[in-house]
Amino acid sequence: MTHPAKTLDIVALGEAMLEFNQTKGQAPGEPPLYLQGFGGDTSNAAIAAARAGARVAYLSRLGADRWGDRLMDLWQRENVATTAVLRDAQAPTGMYFVSHDAQGHHFSYARAGSAASRMQPQDLAHWQAPIAQSQWLHLSGISLAISSSACDTVFVAMQLAQNVGTRVALDSNLRLSLWPLARAQACIRQAVGLCDLFLPSLEDMTTLTGLTQAADIIAWSHAQGAAQVVLKLGADGALASDGQTQRTVPGHTVQVLDATGAGDCFAGNLLARLSAGDTLWDATTHANAAAALSVQAYGAVAPLPRREEVLNLLMKAARP
Repeated sequence: MTHPAKTLDIVALGEAMLEFNQTKGQAPGEPPLYLQGFGGDTSNAAIAAARAGARVAYLSRLGADRWGDRLMDLWQRENVATTAVLRDAQAPTGMYFVSHDAQGHHFSYARAGSAASRMQPQDLAHWQAPIAQSQWLHLSGISLAISSSACDTVFVAMQLAQNVGTRVALDSNLRLSLWPLARAQACIRQAVGLCDLFLPSLEDMTTLTGLTQAADIIAWSHAQGAAQVVLKLGADGALASDGQTQRTVPGHTVQVLDATGAGDCFAGNLLARLSAGDTLWDATTHANAAAALSVQAYGAVAPLPRREEVLNLLMKAARP
């Protein structure tokens, strides 16, 4: 079967949102201050990939509102193609708030009934061409979780990608505030069976499967059907597997200010380097360094590094 020419490296599908990230006001009685930015896991990954040099497009619905306009402006500034983004006059663009304490970062969402949650399989009529033209389709557990119609849309998109020779990457990104655990377990297990590359985190997989050992999680992921797996281990780096060989990529010692979007940065950089022809191991090494850079400032998008910054960190780490 002849497939369309791959004029894109990555198309990402999901929900993008406005972000309000708390920068001050953690002390008792101190009024909070928030930095306005942008978020949404697959959008973050798309921007990270574009900054890494990949040809990227985004697929979603946005409200026909000022927040939606700001996201469109963001993607255009970041060289993420927006021609397939649909605008919905009947629903708003979602937003979320991030607060920080000794236990880490915490999310509060204002996304119920958002435009993106209203995506449906019929939207694939608009998105079929960019999916067919791309090397990779990137999705996440959040793409599956925001509504039943969005979940259906994701599965149709995955099947479409398989039919046109586009590889599928799935980030687990489990958010139990969005759906019950039993539904998450069933849907993510089914989605893993349809993906070429699975990008779980250790915490997500322990919640989803009860497994606590990295090797067991890798084995579970391959057993569901994922050809390649990269397990994100936070500060400890990542464990990558192609089904035959497993390699651990150690973490980088950095001062963590805000881990919001670090996993999305990892995913975008990994896919960018795989699209460029890197091996799974080299791509994981690059993605791990990019994620380490991304946690050193506030916000999901602003700290996403460019390729030169990642290469500089890798050069420093390689020095004796």
